[in-house]
Amino acid sequence: MQRVYGVDGLLIVTPYYNKCTQDGLVKHYEEIAKEVNIPIIVYSVKSRTGVNIEPTTCLKLSKVPNIIAIKEASGDISQIAEIANLCEDNLYIYSGNDDQILPVLSLGGIGVISVLSNLAPRKTSEMVHNFLNGNVEEARKTQLESIPFIKALFKEVNPIPVKAALNIAGYNFGIPRLPLTECTDKTKELLEDEMKKLRII
Repeated sequence: MQRVYGVDGLLIVTPYYNKCTQDGLVKHYEEIAKEVNIPIIVYSVKSRTGVNIEPTTCLKLSKVPNIIAIKEASGDISQIAEIANLCEDNLYIYSGNDDQILPVLSLGGIGVISVLSNLAPRKTSEMVHNFLNGNVEEARKTQLESIPFIKALFKEVNPIPVKAALNIAGYNFGIPRLPLTECTDKTKELLEDEMKKLRII
């Protein structure tokens, strides 16, 4: 087993291109888990990898000692509910989609691994903490008012818009490396408008 210095945990996406079976996913993650002594969050994002982590697979993975959580970015609320039901407290659930933070929290999720938080960290954090502390109405308000900006952040392939938004906010993030291209002027205008509405700039 390898000690990983300077790293608190691992976020590991499903294999892509060489798409595997659900049994293959279990074996893949089990092998990784054997080699490290830090917590692992598995990352399910079928839209990018072509591979979904099914709820019954999550149940198997939840029994691996250092697999502690899933970043669920399938967008399928019914699937997330099934994962929560099967795994209970043996697998923490993080929303992988900023437009579904509250729905996931309402099913027992504990937080979000977020794009929005790059530009609005306090707003994102307060949304989660308000919900978890019982201030549901304030959390709901924040989630809904953030939706237009969240949509703008995904107007082009992530992370193209978020890098442009950070540049607009005054951070020098430059342009993405190929094959990602620079954000269009139309998207930049949309981002700037939404950032002003949320008082980010």
